[in-house]
Amino acid sequence: MLQRSIPTSRETIAALFAQPAVISLARYATLLERPELRRTIVASVIGRLPIGILGLAILLATQAASGSFGRAGAVAACYLAGLAAMAPVLGRIIDRNGPARTLFICAFLFPSTLVTLVAALRFGAPSWTAFVLAGLAGASFPPITVSLRTFLRQRLLDEAQLATAYSLESVLIEIIFIVGPMLVALFVAYLSASAAVLFAAASGLAGTLLFLRSPVLAHWRIEKRTASSLIGPLSVRGFVPLLAVILAYSGAFGLLEIGVTAFAAEAGMPALAGLILGLMSVGSAVGGLAYGSRSWRLKLPQQFALMLLLMGLGIAALSLIGNAIVFVVLGIAAGVVMAPALIIQSMLVAKIAPQHYATEAFTWSTSCLLTGVGLGLAVGGLLLERADSAAVFSTAGAVSMGAAVLAYASLRRA
Repeated sequence: MLQRSIPTSRETIAALFAQPAVISLARYATLLERPELRRTIVASVIGRLPIGILGLAILLATQAASGSFGRAGAVAACYLAGLAAMAPVLGRIIDRNGPARTLFICAFLFPSTLVTLVAALRFGAPSWTAFVLAGLAGASFPPITVSLRTFLRQRLLDEAQLATAYSLESVLIEIIFIVGPMLVALFVAYLSASAAVLFAAASGLAGTLLFLRSPVLAHWRIEKRTASSLIGPLSVRGFVPLLAVILAYSGAFGLLEIGVTAFAAEAGMPALAGLILGLMSVGSAVGGLAYGSRSWRLKLPQQFALMLLLMGLGIAALSLIGNAIVFVVLGIAAGVVMAPALIIQSMLVAKIAPQHYATEAFTWSTSCLLTGVGLGLAVGGLLLERADSAAVFSTAGAVSMGAAVLAYASLRRA
């Protein structure tokens, strides 16, 4: 049964690697020849810098103000919860009315809430204030990512071009996740974690206003609705199974993050965690560039299943490694398939969801991704109360491989 569920035959592997294993930038160059895309992508990067900054910055700023990592973690979790809970609502509004008004409101509400949060921490406001403000900051995060993905789907009708565009977008997010923590470290070293939060607020404001002036709004098309459902894209066949796969494999991401942190602590080098996670992001970015530089013969569900299988095997192998240098090298290798998995996820969302549900569908996938990471972190924490990092990596690998089976079994008709 397992052999029928996962594409591991010689023919499948040969089909996957039928093209030269060399990264070609030709498709990316062709894509960026369009001035409208260049302007839009630059604006989106500035506006999304807070993605790589705020989780860590809020955690450190709250800990510095309260002296409690427990409270700091709870405040950071409220930020993530607000982001996950509100995203589908904003997506539905954008599908029906376009992104202009929503982005404009969020452009000012988001930084205002962050500034108020910093002030509340600085002047010792009641503890509940930080929880509420962090949740509001997450809820008002400008929905640039989903707006960009919907815009790309509207403008790029060729699947190969769309795959290249989503690959580029995924690589840019990986770069944000590499640069963001480095910026936080610089702010903490020379100013404070609160200064990093304020920088994120300024980036969100500036980037969103630039995005509002980009060609996205000029070329945005509000799709006509031939039918409507109270539950939106959740009523579309194949979409809920896709969300289930996303929830499963993103749980492996959360387990991996806390497992790496535990491994570094066990090795007596806590600072190593940030380096390992950063290098994994580098490997992921390389994998994303490679994926988007060529066409693939396998269908998207088969690609998805295979990437999740390879990711699971790579993460599980980390449980066997005790040497830090070998661990780092293997970690980079395991990261190579992460961005391709995220790219294929976006392709499947674009393929399954009707045009009039496009933005909301992307927000549902983002919310499931965030929820899965949060669950993985929570489960990983419980495991570490009773075992070591090896148990966390083994669990993460099993979860990812289970997601591979689920993807191939439930999405084969997508």
